[in-house]
Amino acid sequence: MSPLSAARAALRVYAAGAAVILAQLLRRCLGGFTEPVFPRQPGRVAIVTGGTEGIGLATSKRLALLGMHVIIAGNDSAKGRQVVRKIKAETGNQEVEFAYCDLASMRSVREFVLKFQEKKLPLHVLVNNAGVMMVPQRETEDGFEEHFGLNYLGHFLLTNLLLDTLRRSGRPGREARVVTLSSATHYVGELDLDDLQSRNGYSPHGAYAQSKLALVLFTYHLQALLAAQGGHVTANVADPGVVNTDLYRHVFWGTRLVKKLFGRWFFKTPDEGAWTSVYAAVAPELEGVGGRYLYNERETRSLALTYDPHLQHQLWARSCRMTGIRDRTGDTSSE
Repeated sequence: MSPLSAARAALRVYAAGAAVILAQLLRRCLGGFTEPVFPRQPGRVAIVTGGTEGIGLATSKRLALLGMHVIIAGNDSAKGRQVVRKIKAETGNQEVEFAYCDLASMRSVREFVLKFQEKKLPLHVLVNNAGVMMVPQRETEDGFEEHFGLNYLGHFLLTNLLLDTLRRSGRPGREARVVTLSSATHYVGELDLDDLQSRNGYSPHGAYAQSKLALVLFTYHLQALLAAQGGHVTANVADPGVVNTDLYRHVFWGTRLVKKLFGRWFFKTPDEGAWTSVYAAVAPELEGVGGRYLYNERETRSLALTYDPHLQHQLWARSCRMTGIRDRTGDTSSE
């Protein structure tokens, strides 16, 4: 990618973020954010990736408050144990645990799934929350560009490996749910199927936006497969908005300055950012409803090309080959 193309990618990402920030500021000035009321979820089990900080931590805590058995998947065991103690103390829910899972490692994802399956637990909610943002160019353990490898492929593999458990756990009127976090940057993302690893030129902004776009396409195709093959599981996308977390350490210095000075007004808190994820995970009105892009606890339209079933399938087939799993659409060449 040329310097000019990289600059354009950065401008598109920051423009998308600025639009969301202005909308959030207007909403706060006109009455603020009203915390939704969610029904209790006793007896249900959830996995939340990246649940040790930011939106993931807020999501894990909220699900624990609702009575769910919450398994926090993360790559920092010490922090994970600390977070579990904190959530147990603050919620009174003792069914909260941490399990190691490094989404930048296909091996680690597979080990996490095997250990979870050994517990013989059902799985009612999977929240694909973890991610990195605009990091310098670097690769995962498996040689994938980090945004695409961790944000997208790690969750793609995790979800596919847990699908059978999700199917067994869902039932009519009480379906299992897959909730995958994207962001407004997907609206300015570009998907290059011939260069998903950004090897023809790297832009941290372009790579991040591409990973978020891929997550939307993945969710829609997953929902189509679930509907076609049966089983009581739904898949939706959650857009948290612009949230005050530690993910911004690699962004443009001006954005970090705005966050530091005005984050209280312009940015959502992690709790506010988690509301859409929790809504997607437990809201009664979403029972049996999948293939939706959810923002501010309501359905909205994603980028037009995300609804292209051919593009969805092309990305899915390539993802199966990259992660070494069977293509459930019947393309055995990806096994």
